[in-house]
Amino acid sequence: MPELPEVETMRRGLFPAIGGTIRRVEFPESRYRPIVMSPAPNLWASSLVGRSILGIDRIAKRVLIRLDDDFQIVLQPKMAGLTLIADPPTLEHIRLVIHLENAHCERILYWDRRGLGTAHIWSADQCDQFLGPAVLGTDALKIDAKEFHQRYGKLKRPVKPALLDQRLVAGVGNLYASEILHRAAIDPRTLCLRISKPKWHRIHQIMQQVLLDAIDNEGSTLSDGTYRNAINGEGGFQHFHLVYARDGQICTSCRSGTIRRIVQSQRSTFFCSECQKRA
Repeated sequence: MPELPEVETMRRGLFPAIGGTIRRVEFPESRYRPIVMSPAPNLWASSLVGRSILGIDRIAKRVLIRLDDDFQIVLQPKMAGLTLIADPPTLEHIRLVIHLENAHCERILYWDRRGLGTAHIWSADQCDQFLGPAVLGTDALKIDAKEFHQRYGKLKRPVKPALLDQRLVAGVGNLYASEILHRAAIDPRTLCLRISKPKWHRIHQIMQQVLLDAIDNEGSTLSDGTYRNAINGEGGFQHFHLVYARDGQICTSCRSGTIRRIVQSQRSTFFCSECQKRA
């Protein structure tokens, strides 16, 4: 967390900043671990002040604040980061404040409870180097069914961990992989090469629909309450989860199975063994 739907919600929430000019950059003092940044914090002001915000983009699970002269601020929330234009959940976890003028918001905040996120100022060439096709697969909302099958269909790997591999397809994380496979009636332990082409096309269709539905609901705010949208409000897709974090509960899809939790590649996987059959 956050995954593609949450980061896309963050991106859209920063639209009021488009057209604004950066007038000041602030790094509030914090007793918590610092986030990874480049360049060093003391160089951010000289790099950013006076630059205009031309757009807000997303690559996989990162927000890109596009500036003039082909520069971008790249924010990667990782486990618990947020981009905000409203007051944050707590003051002590604010890591970066970008003060604006001539925008429809006064500032952009980067907030991170755990300090695992990253913030970079990169040129277009650096973005291509670190976030281009040599590093990340096609975005999960942009890939077509044919390419999707080509990337996964011959792999001798269980399907759930494969969906988390950002080099293959970018954007799907642990939560949504479990939800996608449940709706596709695929056991997460099934080897990719054992899944038929028509079933891969179905996984592709369900993946994109689940991600779009989650975006429409502004992402998922889990029981820890960490994820918030740009105005510090909760997402709503958690109310539509069918398996994630529901281990021990009756499956609402088949009404006969019980949701199980297993560990795959050191990550929790949730599924119903009654409706999700192993090939």
